[in-house]
Amino acid sequence: MDWNRVEGNWKEVKGKVKAQWGKLTDDDLDVIDGHQEQLEGRLQQRYGYAKDQARKEINDWFDRQKW
Repeated sequence: MDWNRVEGNWKEVKGKVKAQWGKLTDDDLDVIDGHQEQLEGRLQQRYGYAKDQARKEINDWFDRQKW
């Protein structure tokens, strides 16, 4: 599954995102709306991650998912 499918299935996927990154609020998830760049930015804000670290966290999480 590629990231475009995440965007298309965001309503189902955002629960998994919230479970992984509990500091993200429902408002954050609404703003992210399945966009990887928005998720990276919100992780940087909420967790203090550097851009590269946020991208790695997302990629690691994405690879662990059983789509």
